[in-house]
Amino acid sequence: MQEVIAKMALIQVSYFSLCLSRETTFNVLLPIDSPIPGHAAASGEKLRTLYLLHGYSGTYTDWLHYSRIRELADRYRIAVVMPSGENHFYVDDEDKRARYGEFVGRELVQLTRRMFPLSEQREDTWIGGLSMGGFGAIRNGLKYAGHFGKIIALSSAILTYRIANAEPGYTDGVADYNYFTRVFGDLTQVTGSDKDPEALIRRLQEEQAEIPQLYLACGSEDFLLDVNHEFRDFLIKEQIPHVYHETPGGHTWDFWNEYISLSLDWATQASSDSR
Repeated sequence: MQEVIAKMALIQVSYFSLCLSRETTFNVLLPIDSPIPGHAAASGEKLRTLYLLHGYSGTYTDWLHYSRIRELADRYRIAVVMPSGENHFYVDDEDKRARYGEFVGRELVQLTRRMFPLSEQREDTWIGGLSMGGFGAIRNGLKYAGHFGKIIALSSAILTYRIANAEPGYTDGVADYNYFTRVFGDLTQVTGSDKDPEALIRRLQEEQAEIPQLYLACGSEDFLLDVNHEFRDFLIKEQIPHVYHETPGGHTWDFWNEYISLSLDWATQASSDSR
């Protein structure tokens, strides 16, 4: 039998998103022995997929420019889809007709499955991100838990703990009250809403629905350590299975490069064990 040599193709897709009401662009890393649309896969097996989200002030190119994700996608034989969330924290803005949560949680999954040979199995479909993208992965991985079997959240900006009930004049040094109100809506209503990770988990518990497997990591010098502790402590209190790592490090690509590799070790091993 002829050996298939695995290489990665980088594909850029621009299309009109119904959720965003405009054209948007995303990148896809795809093992090259897997086909372009319309061709059979060399192995016949559909790919496990990671939807990977960037951080605040970033773009859909960040993971390609600053991380080892291309090497890791090749090593683990996974497809990686990298969309742009602008600075919207991957939540929905109905007034602006920009539903970023639904975009990454539903529309993008459905579109890429039609375009590429991706597994439609929940256990083979993962969502991850860093900082703002870590929050987006948690929020949308839980809200669209029927699509995602695993969540990878690095240095997550779970700012719902800080901004709930914030008053005019509030600032956290990165953004202010006006920005958070624009993105999250009425800040007195954030707790318990579908933007609140704790509320989303409680909703899944009430529905007796399966909660995605969670992998969390944050550096001990990260300015977001406190909110990661709050979420970790909630998971412990609710007896939600999860993996949490805290090691020396800041809000940096050095830390994210280390933990995107470790998290994919975890995800691929867990996925293989379930097959």
